[in-house]
This record gives sequence, structure tokens and C-alpha cells, in this order.
Amino acid sequence: MSRLTSRVIAAALALSFATAAQAEGRIRIAEQFGVVYLLLNIAQDQQLIEKQGRKNGVDVKVEWTQLSGGSAVNDALLSGAIDIAGAGVGPLLTIWDRTSGRQNVKGVASLGSFPYYLVSNNPKVKSIADLTEKDRIALPAVTVSVQSRILQYAAARQWGEKDFARLDKFTQTLPHPDATAAVIAGGTEINAHFGNPPFQEQELAGNPNAHIILNSYDVLGGPSSATVLYATEKFRNENPKTYRAFTAALAEAAKYASGNPEGAADAYIRISKSKVDRNLLLKIIKNPQVQFSVEPQNTYGLSQFLYRVGAIKRQPASWRDYFFDDPVITQGG
Repeated sequence: MSRLTSRVIAAALALSFATAAQAEGRIRIAEQFGVVYLLLNIAQDQQLIEKQGRKNGVDVKVEWTQLSGGSAVNDALLSGAIDIAGAGVGPLLTIWDRTSGRQNVKGVASLGSFPYYLVSNNPKVKSIADLTEKDRIALPAVTVSVQSRILQYAAARQWGEKDFARLDKFTQTLPHPDATAAVIAGGTEINAHFGNPPFQEQELAGNPNAHIILNSYDVLGGPSSATVLYATEKFRNENPKTYRAFTAALAEAAKYASGNPEGAADAYIRISKSKVDRNLLLKIIKNPQVQFSVEPQNTYGLSQFLYRVGAIKRQPASWRDYFFDDPVITQGG
């Protein structure tokens, strides 16, 4: 075989590998538990990503994965096991900070604004100031999850920023469904849960001692996008049609959720196979404090807090530093 022929074959193989690496039409999405992932449930139920892909001239194969906790989601994204990560703003800021100059992970969109409740079944605990060594707070991921970061933010406001981690020793990593079962049943070491809808509402309805001791909106100063979607710069750049199909599908799902709560509730039940009471679910979706929007809302304050206490090393100048500049998130905050 001549050197010229070898070069031609090598060049052809390199080109084929590069083409395969940048092939459009596949997207792997990781979500967690709760109504906060409703837009993804609607997109899956109605095959909106596939529909938007066809509009962009690409047949999209969508793969869905369910994980628990921001740490697990971030590990999956960095290992290349998933393309789109669904987790809280806390995990997004952590991975954005750590991947600067490498994978350059940034936010894709918000999944809406929902109040997150810290619920306790201990009658003696009226606020976070009443928590003691006898209390154990379940949350999706210790120190990393958005619930953990909001709890730290609340502790900083209560006792000063030097004591922002004061309540960390009371926290324990546990998936939302398991934590909810523990709070409702009572009698276990887990007597509190910083969760999300519908789990927090199920706890309040299922145990007469369950009550709210902290509302995320009170800590963050109003409605905020606690749960978001994010991806690597490489995936976004190498799969523009697939990426656009995904963001267009999210926008369509948000519009559907806002205008059709009944259909949205049914989509959630079908996809999640949840046993949640449908009336309770509708109450959550119709809650005036819940907003279905892909535009990030009120995330910057938490990012500044995390920078001040050293949880992240990079100080964002605005929320746009940790979100991709896409038409789907034209305003945000």
C-alpha cells in the first residue's frame, strides 16, 4: 500500500470518526423526582422533542434517565453518560464553576419557579433556629443540592455568613420518595425533609404533626427557578439542530402546562407513574406561586452568596455568565 493511499484512508477514517462524534439526532436527559420536572414529563408524554426535531430536519432519539441528587447528575454529565442534566441551581453553579475552560457547563433553561418547603414533624421545631442534634433533615444531596444551598443561605441570614454551614451536620442524603415516607410515618431519625412538590404537600397532608419551618421563597426573596437544565458547551455546539429541538420542546411544554393544568397533571401521572392524589397535584400546578417558564428567575442572589462563602471560586457578573445565551431565555434573572 502506497504512502499516499495510507494517508487517504487515514484521512477518511478521521473524517468518519469526527462525523460520528458530531452526529445529530440523539439526546440523553437525566431528571430527578417531583413536579418540578413537569415540563420534561410533558415533553416525553407528547414526544415534543421528536416533533420539534422533525421541524429542524432531524430525527431525534430521546433517552430518559432518572437519578437522585445533584452530585449523581453532575457525575453523569461529566462522564458523558447524559447530555442534558436536570438538577437544582446549586449543582449547576458548582459544575459551572469547576468546568470553566474545560467542559464549560452552563444552564440551558429553567423548569419553572416553585416554592420549596423544609417540613418537620417535630412539634418543638417552629423555625430553623429550633433545630438541634436530635433533628435529621433529608435532602437530595448534602452540601450540593439546591435545598442544601438554600438551607445554608438561611443559616447565614440567621447566624451570619461565618456560620453558613451550621446546619449541615443535621442533613442527610436521601431520595425524595424515601424521605417523604419517613416524615409521614414518623418514628424514624429522619424527622424533617427539604423537598419539592408534590412530596412536601404529601407530607403536610399525611402527618398531622408535619408543618413548614422554611419556605425557599422567603430566603431567596420571592419566586425563583430552583430547578434547571444544563449541558456541556461541546454538546450544544456539535448538535445545534438537536439542541434547538430540545429548547423549542421545553418552550412548548411550558405553554401547555400554563394553559392546560388538567392535561399537565395527567402527563405527570402517566410518565412518573406516581400514586399522588390527582386533586392534590392539580392544587400544586394551579398554585399562584408556581410559574411555568423556561426563563431563569431570581437565581443571581444565591450565586453571589455561594461566591462570598467560598462554595464557588468564580464570581458571576450576572446570571448570564452561567446560562447559555439562547433565544429561549431572553430575560431571566
